[in-house]
Amino acid sequence: MALATLAAACGTVQDNPGGGGGAPGNSQSAEIPAAAKDDKLAALLPAEIKADGKILIGQDQSYPPNEFVENDKVVGMDVDLGKAIGQKLGVTVEYQNTAFDGIIAGLASGRYEAAMSSLTINADRLKEVDMVSYFSAGTSGAVLKGNPDKLTLDTLCGKNIAVQKGTVQVEDLEARTAKCKQAGQPDINVQQFQNQTDANLALSSKRVQGMLADSPVVDYALKMTNGQLEQFGQVYDSAPYGLALPKGKGEYAKAVQGAIQALIEDGTYKKILEKWGVQQGAVTKSEVNPAPAG
Repeated sequence: MALATLAAACGTVQDNPGGGGGAPGNSQSAEIPAAAKDDKLAALLPAEIKADGKILIGQDQSYPPNEFVENDKVVGMDVDLGKAIGQKLGVTVEYQNTAFDGIIAGLASGRYEAAMSSLTINADRLKEVDMVSYFSAGTSGAVLKGNPDKLTLDTLCGKNIAVQKGTVQVEDLEARTAKCKQAGQPDINVQQFQNQTDANLALSSKRVQGMLADSPVVDYALKMTNGQLEQFGQVYDSAPYGLALPKGKGEYAKAVQGAIQALIEDGTYKKILEKWGVQQGAVTKSEVNPAPAG
């Protein structure tokens, strides 16, 4: 099955000037012009980053099309955007693969200098790290083609639903399970997977009846399975993704926000999103620690 090939790899992958790899249905071989360095923004970086000239970014590389491994190379929307942010700030970026549910803790402990891994901005995360917004995504559901179990977002009680550990979708399913209990219905059987690619495969191999994930991830899974899957329900709870940074680092967040805003304004951002077919999540303004919705 197509999704079985989208497996994550381990280790540290350095930003590659050649861009991303190819995949069916996308212009992923498209070259993204290098972003021009902004000396004023670069001057805002912490001293230790200026000294070694790089930013180590933690991410879970099992979340196509945002970050994933293809042909032994990490590619994706976040990867290309992170590279462009580095160019704007005059530094290189390196990506270190890790479990999604450990990314924020790793950043807070100093293991990484940034985290860029489809992290939805929410109140809990803002307590631990600074977050700079750069994209908007909601939650979407996927089922097998034809929706054999006739699932809707209101009929998940008693069903087997796949989700990646540590994501906002886990909290969503916990809240829905509480409503099932209140209504005297069976709990949702939430099956949590360490990697999103494993959640995708659980659905395509009929081990679960449905899956919840971020909207661009579900859209990509539908494209890559050649008609095996389809979306059910509408996208909901749209919220910004944030590039996470450790607190107490001076004007680091301001530097990253300025770089993202500059990429939006010079058209680089648009080219990257179009390359990965995720332009529906584009934002026009990047912010530091925006107030979470609701």
